[in-house]
Amino acid sequence: MENDNLLVVENLKKYYPINASVLGKAKSFVKAVDDVSFTIKRGTTMGLVGESGCGKTTVGRTILRLHDVTGGTVMFKGRDLAKLSKKELRSLRPHMQMIFQDPYSSLSPRMPVGEIIGEAVRTHNIVPKSQYQSYIRKVMKDCGLQPQYFYRYPHEFSGGQRQRICIARAVALNPEFIICDEPVSALDVSIQAQIINLMKDLQTQFGYTYLFISHDLSVVEHISDTIGVMYLGNLVETGDKAKIFANPMHPYTKALLSAVPMPDPDMKMNRIILKGDIPSPANPPSGCKFRTRCQYCMDVCEKEVPQFREYEPGHRVACHLYSQE
Repeated sequence: MENDNLLVVENLKKYYPINASVLGKAKSFVKAVDDVSFTIKRGTTMGLVGESGCGKTTVGRTILRLHDVTGGTVMFKGRDLAKLSKKELRSLRPHMQMIFQDPYSSLSPRMPVGEIIGEAVRTHNIVPKSQYQSYIRKVMKDCGLQPQYFYRYPHEFSGGQRQRICIARAVALNPEFIICDEPVSALDVSIQAQIINLMKDLQTQFGYTYLFISHDLSVVEHISDTIGVMYLGNLVETGDKAKIFANPMHPYTKALLSAVPMPDPDMKMNRIILKGDIPSPANPPSGCKFRTRCQYCMDVCEKEVPQFREYEPGHRVACHLYSQE
């Protein structure tokens, strides 16, 4: 059902001008996000994966209108975020939150933890003033932070604790949708597991919907229901987690999965080594953007952009290895 979809992204584009004429009109662009479409159902998690520079973070920031939308639509609860005024967008802000990648630089060093978590709560009048402190302490407890941390400062905490503070700041507004921008990439493996388990517990308890951005497929496998694979601003494959891991169809997805380390030292993976470097997003290859690194490249890949088609229920791929009709 359409109502099951909390977020519907259609043909999303975000271009950055890089060369301008004498009159100031842009002559060329970096196509950071180029015609991306996906949906996320309520209470589920979509993992968005790809190499650094593929446009994952830009997708998240553009959805939240931290960057202006160049083209396409972002429907959140039936409303197009790209067309909302600043006042309308402000009223929706508490429902959409973001957890940033670096838990230290995203926290103000001059504010105690209680104020960091509660600043937006106070701004948006989430609870009455009389309940403010008790509410913030409850949020801290839900996120694994001791109540006595209320008056401490970010530099007094470890990386894992700082990320818990960032999570607490996001969930304190009772959001429905949270974008998690590589929230565990800066943490030790054991701490990563704790943060992932915390996020899953919070989702079970409060019904949050996540867009989980990561370059680590082994992390995405643990938390995601659906997965989208990005390359140079485009989605090349999307589908249910089980289908992506059991039957990866795009050569890029296969290469990413072959790089996931196996816990069994005796089990050998057929590692797929991609040739060449990632092309410049300011001057991508013609046709299929992945063709310069693909071992299956054909003549048609150079001339035509592959269609993003559904080949089994819920499993979509953009590749000339499969029928384009």
